[in-house]
Amino acid sequence: MRKGFTLLELMVVIIILGLLASLVLPNLMGQAATAKKGTVCTQMNVLANALKNYKLMMGSFPSTEEGLQALVQNPDPDTYTNYPDGSFLDEGRLPKDAWGHPFFYTNDDGMIDIISLGADAKEGGEGENSDLTYQNCKK
Repeated sequence: MRKGFTLLELMVVIIILGLLASLVLPNLMGQAATAKKGTVCTQMNVLANALKNYKLMMGSFPSTEEGLQALVQNPDPDTYTNYPDGSFLDEGRLPKDAWGHPFFYTNDDGMIDIISLGADAKEGGEGENSDLTYQNCKK
């Protein structure tokens, strides 16, 4: 009557589990990066809609210098006298991207863009470190 596993049987099971993990884990890691990019695009859509509402009420998009902060705080009460109480965002604060970094905003003569610098928070990069823009999310 046998009461346990031999060392060889245990080693075979451990090797099989290791092989399965090496096949499954890379696929799971790739899905996490894709999900984060999708989250960033969703956040950019929320910011873009708030910017459109800002333009409807104020007559133009905030300047690059005023930035996204103009969505949560009146940049110039003398100029923007009809700025609403509160902010243009539901939470009253700017969201961070999926990696916890702030979004950047540009306004080039009414052509706006919202930018996330990716996981490394530096311009450029590849893969998860690549920059994401609102213009690219719309495609």
